[in-house]
Amino acid sequence: MTRFALTVVRHGETRLNKEKILQGQGVDEPLSETGFKQAAAAGSFLKNVLFTHAFSSDLTRTRQTTHEILEKSKFCKDMTVKYDSRLRERRYGAAEGKALSELRAMAKAAGMECPVFTPPGGETLEQVKTRGKDFFEFLCQLILKEAGQNEQLSPEVPVNYLETSLAEIFPLGENCSPECCVDRGHPGLAASILVVSHGAYMRSLFSYFLTDLKGSLPALLNRSELLSVSPNTGISLFIIDLEEGREPEVHCVCMNLQDHLNGVN
Repeated sequence: MTRFALTVVRHGETRLNKEKILQGQGVDEPLSETGFKQAAAAGSFLKNVLFTHAFSSDLTRTRQTTHEILEKSKFCKDMTVKYDSRLRERRYGAAEGKALSELRAMAKAAGMECPVFTPPGGETLEQVKTRGKDFFEFLCQLILKEAGQNEQLSPEVPVNYLETSLAEIFPLGENCSPECCVDRGHPGLAASILVVSHGAYMRSLFSYFLTDLKGSLPALLNRSELLSVSPNTGISLFIIDLEEGREPEVHCVCMNLQDHLNGVN
């Protein structure tokens, strides 16, 4: 079995986020002053986590957030980020650049409710989920391939540091703590991946993890949390177990964590 950690962060706030205007893919707004502060706070929170890979949506707000996070990192300041269009926000078509209230009015006029309603030229929820599934399957194959090639971390980094660096700030619990991995004969982490994306996209991806793949949730988290969009720079962590010929097993450690935002205006 091969195991990896997946840390997913939503981008920082933009001016249009605050004004409740839909950006989607067509409105490429940069971070606001608050958004930069949030991204820097997320970076400080994650600074001792050793990431082996970093992926980001190729839109400006996610690029800037990723840069701010890695800039604070003890290990990953010079890491190469791979920008992937599959991580982009849901496309809202004719509703992009318009207020969320206008999208709700469009949905009501069509006899539907958000987010099920698809504006003209927009993506359906199923299309967004397909993009997320495609990216996740790509990640799984990448990690299996690298594990098969026995790629190692640099000699100065202890082999169990991927786990211990996460355990310092996340409630890993029995399934994925470094001690329990050893006690139960579970493999250590083969990789620790950072992904920076968008609110509606992340909600769709997490729904795929927990509904389609029947992922496990921590005791204090319930599935209704899937209905809420992550706050700006909300942090979620998943541990993924891979085995050839079987669907990945997904263990949610935390979802939409925002402890780092205390005191950030």
